[in-house]
Amino acid sequence: QVQLVESGGGLVEPGGSLRLSCLASGFTFSRSVMAWYRQALGKERELVAVINNFDGSTNCADSVKDRFTISRDTVKNTIYLQMNSLKREDTAVYYCRAGDVNSGWRNDYWGQGTQVTVSS
Repeated sequence: QVQLVESGGGLVEPGGSLRLSCLASGFTFSRSVMAWYRQALGKERELVAVINNFDGSTNCADSVKDRFTISRDTVKNTIYLQMNSLKREDTAVYYCRAGDVNSGWRNDYWGQGTQVTVSS
């Protein structure tokens, strides 16, 4: 049974930092591609960052690439999203998504999401 469990969200002031984690189980981590998405209230879900757990390659959305970093721990089967210099517009529910490195998102899985609120 595939499980994706996000953690690390919370309330942070503008300019602050948070690190999100997504613990994966039920599939071969090293043969997966995983990503962070976010959905702000009233807006569509958007891709934030993606990582290929086979070769470690990463990519981030232009809106966050200078502030956010996606990484992985292949021993802990966990991906992370380090978020620095947070802005109010980063407020959203952040979701973890997993797919297969060969078939992509054809058979995908989602976590339950973790709330990030940037406010003073």
